[in-house]
Amino acid sequence: MAEQHYLDNEAKSVVIVMTSGPSTPQRCATPFFMAALLASMDAGVKVFFTMEGVKLCQQGVPDNLTALDGGKKIIEFMRDAKAAGATFHLCRPALPGYDIEVTNVIPEVDEISSGGALADLILSCDKALFF
Repeated sequence: MAEQHYLDNEAKSVVIVMTSGPSTPQRCATPFFMAALLASMDAGVKVFFTMEGVKLCQQGVPDNLTALDGGKKIIEFMRDAKAAGATFHLCRPALPGYDIEVTNVIPEVDEISSGGALADLILSCDKALFF
């Protein structure tokens, strides 16, 4: 049986664009599971929250949200991704549309960024995933 290699010796970077939010909770765990997995494989992982995804960065929201009834809280998936090395970027222009104040953002967010920052991240990464 051939040996499988998931990464070569070069550094990899991945941007996960998180547009899903509380209205589709079943889509809110896998992106962070993938972020944790990829970061643990030494990929540079950045999660960019935009559109309804910004609501996951509002204090209290991910603490009370699960992808499956009785499942692990979304905040736990997010913290797993952070612990593995992923960084979180929040889209500043999307915040007013969801009545989110910068002062009401979870501490796991590393950076509050512009839409231009998202374009830069996508153009400079090896892979981009959209959820």
